[in-house]
Amino acid sequence: MDLKSGYPYWAVKNGLMKPFPRLEADQRCDVAIVGGGITGALIARAMAGEGLDVAVVEQRDIGWGSTAASTALLQYEIDTHLVDLARRHGEAQAALAYRACVDALEQLRAIAAPWRDVEFARNGSLYFASRRRDVRALREEHAARTRHGIAVEYLSREALRREYGLDAPAALLSADGARVDPYRLAHRLLQRLQGEGVAVFDRTRMLDFEVGTRTVTLRMEHGPVVRAGHLVLAAGYASQHWLAEAVARNRSSYALISDPLGEGELGFLQDTLLWETARPYLYARSTADRRLLLGGEDDAVDVPARRDARVEKKARTLLKRFGALFPQLQLTPAFSWAGTFAETGDGLPFFGPHRQWGPRVHFAMAYGGNGITYSVLGAGLLAALVKRRSHPLQALFGFGRGA
Repeated sequence: MDLKSGYPYWAVKNGLMKPFPRLEADQRCDVAIVGGGITGALIARAMAGEGLDVAVVEQRDIGWGSTAASTALLQYEIDTHLVDLARRHGEAQAALAYRACVDALEQLRAIAAPWRDVEFARNGSLYFASRRRDVRALREEHAARTRHGIAVEYLSREALRREYGLDAPAALLSADGARVDPYRLAHRLLQRLQGEGVAVFDRTRMLDFEVGTRTVTLRMEHGPVVRAGHLVLAAGYASQHWLAEAVARNRSSYALISDPLGEGELGFLQDTLLWETARPYLYARSTADRRLLLGGEDDAVDVPARRDARVEKKARTLLKRFGALFPQLQLTPAFSWAGTFAETGDGLPFFGPHRQWGPRVHFAMAYGGNGITYSVLGAGLLAALVKRRSHPLQALFGFGRGA
């Protein structure tokens, strides 16, 4: 599956990092993970932390799929407002999801701490109303989050102009955001895990699998077989191939990154994520070398050739929209790209077994706008399921929630 177009910044910046071996002989393990992106890496870490024997197989080079195209805007804020999520699943479950995502950012900080070069940093998050009619929804969202102990500040138009130089009707300001280089973090995690005994293979494509009473047997394209007690399908948007039921819609998202700006030019954007209430939304985040990454302009295109043809035009639109908000910032684009992402009906991910395959096959579908945050949570959830423990997010992130 062709997951990206153009020149994703992380792939250009980092190049092909450490090579991992191709699987050349049959393998046995407790847990086999198909997918060597950031989601698979986080799950491998959680499984190994439980003392399980783990093998990771990736059909490309490690991190070269959706992870390389990710813009890694790390938020607790789900694309579906807390208020709207409460209408679907009840207020207690909606608040559980939001608070869990807040906690996930701190977990991710600890996970990334050993490596300065993954450029993890905590950021603020400024979520502004695109139109006057969105102000009421922001006020309701502010009240709901505050009611459940989530720290967030409501800003008026005057406060936004005065403190941020942004002309918008209102905004919510949170201290709970972050950024990271997801491609490098996936590599660093898997390199460390390999040194600790986890088997990591790239350029190894799984053709199919067979579920037995005690074992799942994975057959690779070039011959070897992996026999595992459990299989985790963490192949991003390609994982939908293994489900007869449609659980998400694939879409395309577009991004660009600027040349580095001068010291102080980014202003508050140096340490604050920016996004808006419009759907699809424009968003911006900075990098450690003072570049600005813009993303958005999502559409329903799921044909790689059509997506490829739209990258440059979409990049121009992103620049124009951002320029209308911050005309004083003159951005020179360095690279632009597009990538596949998927949306679920309620904006929540799916982690766990599906009735089609039974309890030994687990899906890791970190779909939505904050996939890396979801992956941190899903890794712990899947590890608990394999160890036959309950988990507070099991029902809400499972296939039975009626999304």
